[in-house]
Amino acid sequence: MLTKHAKLMEFFSIAGEITGRKKLQKMIYILKKCRLPFEEKFEYHFYGPYSEELTLRVEELCNLGFLEELKEEKSSYFQYHYSITGDGEAFLQQFASHLPGLEEKVNLLNEQSSRFLELVATIMYFDELPKSEVAEKIHKVKSKQNYSEEEIEQAWDFIHLLAGKASN
Repeated sequence: MLTKHAKLMEFFSIAGEITGRKKLQKMIYILKKCRLPFEEKFEYHFYGPYSEELTLRVEELCNLGFLEELKEEKSSYFQYHYSITGDGEAFLQQFASHLPGLEEKVNLLNEQSSRFLELVATIMYFDELPKSEVAEKIHKVKSKQNYSEEEIEQAWDFIHLLAGKASN
């Protein structure tokens, strides 16, 4: 049971700090799509792939004192910051769950904006469609984001970069 929690804790240990719930959701979804063994189920929501299971698991880890959640008030919303605690690091030491390739991917993902990761995750969500149809789908389901063709192409390049890291 706690192995699912340990995988998330390994993620947080590598990431250092994650700023934003949306970014957290997209990072775990993308890592899962890169065949890393995260088991949370995702469905498509307003901001792209979303997992209620992930939300609950992170909440449990915060309640256990393994993760720290800092809530920062912005002008019209709250921004959340997540980081592993000392107790979380101690918990993680009980598990030998090193996930190969995780560190490089987490670092790459954490450097990106949540807006860009939302685009990448949405493209990956529609991976059963031909590439030519994905851009149409993006413009339809993400019309308010107003992604340019250049941004969509950058997202495809990023996906190929991540796929290349999978073989390392």
